[in-house]
Amino acid sequence: MRKFLLTSLVATLPMLALPAAADKFEEVTIEHNEVADNIYMLSGAGGNILLSAGEDGVFLVDDQYSQMAKRIAKKVQEVSGEDVRYILNTHFHGDHVGSNTWFANHHDSTIFAHDNVRERLSNDDSFAAAGLPAITFNSGMTFHLNNDTVHVFHLPAGHTDGDSAVWFENANVLHPGDLLFNERFPFIDLKSGGDVDGYIANVEELISRINDDTVIIPGHGPLANKAEYQSFLTMLKQTKAEVDTMKQQGMTLDEAKTKGLSDQWNDWSWSFITEERWIETLY
Repeated sequence: MRKFLLTSLVATLPMLALPAAADKFEEVTIEHNEVADNIYMLSGAGGNILLSAGEDGVFLVDDQYSQMAKRIAKKVQEVSGEDVRYILNTHFHGDHVGSNTWFANHHDSTIFAHDNVRERLSNDDSFAAAGLPAITFNSGMTFHLNNDTVHVFHLPAGHTDGDSAVWFENANVLHPGDLLFNERFPFIDLKSGGDVDGYIANVEELISRINDDTVIIPGHGPLANKAEYQSFLTMLKQTKAEVDTMKQQGMTLDEAKTKGLSDQWNDWSWSFITEERWIETLY
């Protein structure tokens, strides 16, 4: 269950300088991993996708970049033999909503998201109206489909101001969106309503809702469980405490970046959120 290709994650977020040329995506494949009965994690370029298949139709949580739409559709057909009926966007970043328009146009998919996701996408002139969430919510909603009860709940001021997490109750599978970057420093979009303290509080809230058997499909990184989510929370709190101490000692941001974090966090640095950039966020 836990074996899948990390190497296919070639990019993460719209702020990352993605080359515009389509050929940068040519070698990317969509990999699938069944994590529960008829529930799969799809990985490719951008955020991880949850796919639920069953008699009520295919339900996706997030849909990566627009360049990946046809490959996602092909994988969905391979796994389920169906088109995509529903899509839930966990937030507005392009690596989670980029294929909305393609699925709306080609599969007549209905798209759901928090109110703030539609508002932010509506203000983006480059985002086609067809891909906007058709149904939005303020605090949450519940789906009853594919022999499961699917709880969607909004979490305030964390990764962005429009974050939602999705929990399949019977299967005990959680997709927290980008409130989990498993085994790596997270991106917190401070310019779009994100907040470090809020992010930590939201992670604490999600951990309180799950148990040791919960399977977690993270926004980015490998499949996770509760213990690994707890390790992520520990990293958040301890690195924040280290940076807070540097500030209290009168260090400037540049001095804090020069000093760096404790060596135990070396492995959490990655191509997009390096240790220096994580210190900037915390500072």
